[in-house]
Amino acid sequence: MDRRTVLKGLAGAGGLALTGLSAPAIAQGASARTLRFVPQANLANFDPIWGTQYVVRNAAAMVWDTLYGIDSSLQPQRQMVESEEVTDDGTTWTFKLRPGLKFHDGEPVLSKDVVASLTRWSARDPMGLMIKALQQELTAVDDRTFKWVLKQPFPKMLYALAKNNSPCGFIMPERIAQTDPFKQITEYVGSGPMKFAKGEWVPGAKAVFEKFTDYVPRQEKASWLAGGKQILVDRVEWIVMPDPATAAAALQNGEVDWWESPIADLVPVLKKNKNISVDIGDPLGNIGSFRMNHLFAPFNDVRARRAVLMALSQEDYMRAIVGDDTALWKPLPGFFTPDTPLYSEAGGEILKGKRDLDAAKKLLAESGYSGQPVTCLVAQDQPITKAQGDVTADLLKKLGMNVDFVATDWGTVGSRRAQKTPPGQGGWNMFHTWHAGADCINPAPYTAIRANGDKAWFGWPNSPGTEKEVASWFEAKNLDEEKAAIGRLNKAALDDVVYAPTGFFLSYTAWRKNVSGITKGPLPFFWGVSKSA
Repeated sequence: MDRRTVLKGLAGAGGLALTGLSAPAIAQGASARTLRFVPQANLANFDPIWGTQYVVRNAAAMVWDTLYGIDSSLQPQRQMVESEEVTDDGTTWTFKLRPGLKFHDGEPVLSKDVVASLTRWSARDPMGLMIKALQQELTAVDDRTFKWVLKQPFPKMLYALAKNNSPCGFIMPERIAQTDPFKQITEYVGSGPMKFAKGEWVPGAKAVFEKFTDYVPRQEKASWLAGGKQILVDRVEWIVMPDPATAAAALQNGEVDWWESPIADLVPVLKKNKNISVDIGDPLGNIGSFRMNHLFAPFNDVRARRAVLMALSQEDYMRAIVGDDTALWKPLPGFFTPDTPLYSEAGGEILKGKRDLDAAKKLLAESGYSGQPVTCLVAQDQPITKAQGDVTADLLKKLGMNVDFVATDWGTVGSRRAQKTPPGQGGWNMFHTWHAGADCINPAPYTAIRANGDKAWFGWPNSPGTEKEVASWFEAKNLDEEKAAIGRLNKAALDDVVYAPTGFFLSYTAWRKNVSGITKGPLPFFWGVSKSA
């Protein structure tokens, strides 16, 4: 009997006792004022600027607010900002905050807090780094007004401040925002619609968020990270359940209300339950990612990276993640979200057609690989990464590589992948992740496509050709110029293998039918969500 059959049987039984696993400590008959949510992974750390894990971003979106927010049409809208002005030459931006903004500790949100927060954010975020390179000054004019003066225009300023990919421009109190951006914060005070109950945080088990009664939502209708963030419950409890069968049983029994990302294998079981709704969580989907470390052998040689692309079967990866439903995935000979205006397959021949293992082995040998261990970080508590990691271990062994398979948890991967030490000294050679399709529609929010060496995302690719075309896209004057730049960028990023895309896939979300207000998008939005008894 295979793993999928076992999981379906256990989940279908609907009882935790049948799983042979201890049941989570969840009280039955939960209050309608408490929403119990199973997140995609454990909230192992809680600094949304220090790292880029989606699970941290998702929690942070409740606790910290942003100056602007991306709406469902992918447009930036005012959030904490009341108004903005920009000079005719595009070099000076003056922003005014909404009145009455307040942090969870009761202190008012002031311009000095914004300046400190943006300074910390711009040291880590790719778009922030671009603005920082142009910055002349960022100053508080008065308690509600701040000014950003640039040496030359940056037309996508509002998009940078609104984007939903990590790290987002979350606003923190000045004392917290003054923390070194390369060290984690230890105090979690925001001005968002919910407060973090630090005293109830048990990493690996539970995180709790409470309604912030002094939060004043905007008057507009909520739309993704924009508009009026109305919290309709008193508490949101994140219950960590790494085992999918346990999560499925808990949802069926009413012990939890919402499961962020049920694995596809268990969806047929959940759909048979008359008390559960199941749907695609985000129509823009996800792009799987095989991320290689460009600093150390063997993947510091482009021939070794290209050998992986020549042998890699996206179908193997996608079926491992979503199962046999071909409607849930498609091959992706590139880096941009399918069915969006800038999608391109330029240069994608290396990922198309029959896989050539012999040619890949030859190219790997030419790279100088001589049997040294290849350290693969594979999070076992995250189904997407575990599935990809199993496929990669088999692939690298077929290529003749000596695989050092590090089975660990997603929190540890998040910390270890930031290390630039050699693989044998606490570093790494590869890890897996995924990128929300909403983050991959163009280069502006797309952290993973950047290839500016030490300033790039984990793996630190250095591809001048890729970076040249990123700049070309930012400078494009119309859609035709944008498309041309993206075609060249897609080819350059594949030629240098900035990272290896493993395919495009859709994911489900599932919730009890007494929960309403759940909307589709790249992260779980808790505003507007209510629960009946």
